[in-house]
Amino acid sequence: MRQCLTSDLGGYYTRHSTASTDQFGKSGDFVTSPEISQIFGELIGIWIVAEWMAQGRKSTGLQLVELGPGRGTLLSDVLRTIRNFQPMAKSIETIYMIESSPNLREKQHAILCGDSPLHEHAIGHSSKSKLLPNANIIWTEDLNFIPKESDKSPFIIAHEFFDALPIHTFQAASVPREEPKQTIETPTGPIANPSASNSSSNTPQNEWRELLVTPVAPPSPFSAPTKPKIESNAEFELSVSKQPTNMSRLLPGLSPRYKALLSQTGSTIEISESARIIASQIANMVGNAPQTPSATPTSRPAQPSKQLKKEPSGAALIIDYGPASNIPVSTLRGIRNHQLVSPFESPGLVDLSADVDFGALVEAALDADDGVEVHGPVDQGYWLETMGGGERAEALVSKVEGGVDAASADQREGKVGITGGDDAATVKERIQTGWKRLVDRGPNGMGKLYRALAIVPARGGKRPVGFGGDVAG
Repeated sequence: MRQCLTSDLGGYYTRHSTASTDQFGKSGDFVTSPEISQIFGELIGIWIVAEWMAQGRKSTGLQLVELGPGRGTLLSDVLRTIRNFQPMAKSIETIYMIESSPNLREKQHAILCGDSPLHEHAIGHSSKSKLLPNANIIWTEDLNFIPKESDKSPFIIAHEFFDALPIHTFQAASVPREEPKQTIETPTGPIANPSASNSSSNTPQNEWRELLVTPVAPPSPFSAPTKPKIESNAEFELSVSKQPTNMSRLLPGLSPRYKALLSQTGSTIEISESARIIASQIANMVGNAPQTPSATPTSRPAQPSKQLKKEPSGAALIIDYGPASNIPVSTLRGIRNHQLVSPFESPGLVDLSADVDFGALVEAALDADDGVEVHGPVDQGYWLETMGGGERAEALVSKVEGGVDAASADQREGKVGITGGDDAATVKERIQTGWKRLVDRGPNGMGKLYRALAIVPARGGKRPVGFGGDVAG
């Protein structure tokens, strides 16, 4: 999954795209919330300002971090909103973009920096923000590369980031127990094995077996043809491994949520090792743990901080799709031209994603750092409405009805979503339909499928705004 999405040789996000092969927007493979309406990014900006106020309005050391920034549309709306709160805007020193695609980095630079040149940097590339002139924007490929400094307060955004992280899929399989030896060899010779007589060797036991990518088996001439759920020319499929793998022995043991399903033969679970590690790293950045934990032997070495933060500070907002508490099951999917396709079809040309296990993110964050709290997940529709999105939509419509120029009502840099020739009626309809789509709670509506999760400094369970709390400070 990682190889197909971010390989430097033809990865989905890392390949060079043109107007006809762009991943985002109506002409691409999918449309994200920031592309649908500016209101989405504006409310995230408001949430960050509200958290900054709740934490005492620090005047120095603020950082913004976005994981998987897409084309830069979301952060552009966030920065444009924060710019209206000058005390906070002046406190932001650095904006970090966690991005592995040179092609997307160029697009983000154009939207966020304009004519400011892009320079080589010790951990990637850097430029100047055109919306917050005092802030540098630094692009780097890994969250680990951001310096861990005790006096910094990072405000982190992860929108549709975790769903693109690689997953492992496991199935509970019934296997026969090993036949115990009747005798045991000792220094003085063989003796009878006392456990052999009490053995229930005929009783099968369950083991987690990993589902591995294998070539599609040719159809049997003796079986009746069946119609697949998704028409596909894929040459690969998932098959249950015949033996335990290193990951099947390790990952399902990370949580009691997984262990509880082992006794149910045939139960399937999806685990993203990468998601758990990154959630732990985020918790450490907001909290005051001395280092980023290494959750598994395959993760990168932990980088200890020079000094603990005096107190937790900053916050993280994660918005993605997935069940609120259940473990995702069989959700790996391919998306191309706004249609579901086989995830094993046309590698590098198809977007791959899987539902986010929000329960696993909560566990990982709380296990990683005692200095943080986690709130949510809550439905995106609830979060946007609680943040005042309906009122913002009405205000934008009123501007258009009041004769304000359509582009001025939109206020976006780079004219994202608004064309100069659109009349007031067209802009008004776009604002209204875009907002309704974001909060739609129908069976497949974005307001229901997407969820918001917050990681904030521990403060006795006091809820942040958007999660049942009020603006403070």
